[in-house]
Amino acid sequence: MKKQRKKKLIAAVIVAFVSLLIFGYIKFFNGTFIYISTGFGKDGLLKTGNKKASVMEEYIAPKRKRIPYGMMNFAVIRRDDCYYVDKTRFIPIIEDADKFFFFIRPRRFGKSLTVSMLQHYYDIAAKDKFDALFGDLYIGKYPTRDRNSYLVLYLNFSGIVGELHNYRKGLDAHCQTMFDYFCDIYADYLPQGIKEKLDAKEGAVEQFEYLFTECNKTGQRIYLFIDEYDHFTNAILADPESLHRYTNETHGEGYLRAFFNKVKAGTYSSIERCFITGVSPVTMDDLTSGFNIGTNYSLSPKFNEMIGFTEEEVRQMLTYYSTTSHFNHTVDELLDIMQPWYDNYCFAQGRYGETTMYNSNMVLYFIKNYLDNDGKAPQNMIESNIRVDYEKLRMLIRKDKEFAHDASIIQTLVSQGYITGDLKESFPAVNITTPDNFVSLLYYFGMLTISGTYEGKTKLTIPNQVVREQLYAYLLSTYDEADLNFSSYEKNELSSSLAYRGDWQTYFGYIADCLKRYASQRDKQKGEFFVHGFTLAMTAQNRFYRPISEQDTQAGYVDIFLCPLLEIYSDMKHSYIVELKYAKYKDSESRVEELRQEAITQANRYADTETVRNAIGNTILHKIVVVYKGMDMPVCEEV
Repeated sequence: MKKQRKKKLIAAVIVAFVSLLIFGYIKFFNGTFIYISTGFGKDGLLKTGNKKASVMEEYIAPKRKRIPYGMMNFAVIRRDDCYYVDKTRFIPIIEDADKFFFFIRPRRFGKSLTVSMLQHYYDIAAKDKFDALFGDLYIGKYPTRDRNSYLVLYLNFSGIVGELHNYRKGLDAHCQTMFDYFCDIYADYLPQGIKEKLDAKEGAVEQFEYLFTECNKTGQRIYLFIDEYDHFTNAILADPESLHRYTNETHGEGYLRAFFNKVKAGTYSSIERCFITGVSPVTMDDLTSGFNIGTNYSLSPKFNEMIGFTEEEVRQMLTYYSTTSHFNHTVDELLDIMQPWYDNYCFAQGRYGETTMYNSNMVLYFIKNYLDNDGKAPQNMIESNIRVDYEKLRMLIRKDKEFAHDASIIQTLVSQGYITGDLKESFPAVNITTPDNFVSLLYYFGMLTISGTYEGKTKLTIPNQVVREQLYAYLLSTYDEADLNFSSYEKNELSSSLAYRGDWQTYFGYIADCLKRYASQRDKQKGEFFVHGFTLAMTAQNRFYRPISEQDTQAGYVDIFLCPLLEIYSDMKHSYIVELKYAKYKDSESRVEELRQEAITQANRYADTETVRNAIGNTILHKIVVVYKGMDMPVCEEV
């Protein structure tokens, strides 16, 4: 029996050996099961290969700092060892500034994280956490006298539920929650029973007055932070009725005005400092006589770099992750990819030509996706959340008939490449559509950036591709009251054919058809501005290209260079220069031919520039000449 079992065992071993010889074997190596495949090559020699057995593979967490994308709590960022761009060097500058500090920046730019950082620095209850939170930062090495010496009261108006017709209830609820929290965490510093007595008061205005009065009795100092103070600006841009309600609430005996009157009263009591953020100066102006002691530092050169990232800060971040993660690009190559999309914000005339700022949220979005994609740029360079933040702009643009200046300013911006104006620190909501106020509003929303001066006024341009894409998308919807509803499928097919099959005739024919179909009589009167702006807006929707108009370049006079996004779509086949000319309806055919010849000359000249040669890679460059006569397109040809 034993001999028989032994023979069977030997036979089984031989079968297993032959099977492994033919089919391969599994080996445990460095914590991972590896399948080694074998076979015989044409030369008769044994060949081997391997595949990871993913079912058995052990997950190894990357040894690098977490990217704080979407995170706004400073303490959590520090506790979880996230990458933090040190902005604490601005704390001493803030302390030297006026004690009641207004600061406006676009949404999703890092305001809330800055507020959170300041809260933790000044919070008396966080004194024992100072070294853990700030020890290795600038302010940890050079702390100020006021560190951890205030009772911090934080209000965030963006969290208030309700519209203007019923917002009082939401304001009262939010304030009571935050006032109660304040009483709980500072119970050791406040009179006994303060929370119960406060809750017996009616409404935010009355409760607030009671709170800062009681703090004053015990000699306590309050640092008041209000984030998104202008949350209600969303509503006033929506319709005239909301504007009427808003005016009632911010003037006379309105509730919002009464609340800020109490803030002002508190500054004569225990409120020693205020730090108030928002995205628009509109509410500030309407509340001025209610709170007229604050200083607006939004345009101050001293604070240009306080929120957002400088290029050096982005470079340092990329350099760090390049040493801890898999990169397929150099740091300089990644900066070249990111810069046209996220950079070029300037928030102070005195800093123009010195320092531009990157949108910090978009930088974190890009780096996170780059690492998650094993060193590949994200296919969508614009995060989906940021599109929602531009809805206020859409409301303004779509009021073309009511707001006499809006469309002309925006279309001038698109066609001319810049606009000029005097940036206003504040203005009332009722004057929101006067030219300088509207330009200022676009600037504060982050849709424009300072680009120097022109004829004694501030010159402003679209900062980057993220803004350009959103602006053009909403601009298209104003060309017809029923909206420009071409199908997404059709748009994607045309864009793909342009990029991969070189079908430019169908693409530009489609644009010409839409232009003619949706142009109003008012648009036709604008002529060249409208044609150029519409074409640029349409090409900006093509996901395969970054359209560069003549105003973005220094060499040549090309109207539109469709710069291929090869870092995302590396297999693209075609790139384009589009030279666009416009003749009036009444112009002769000889004038059309004259413009055609001009376009050919300019397209050829620009094709030879270094800008184009460096950008097109291995794609085939097409030089397209387009001449419109009125709203018709008699010429569309390749040079």
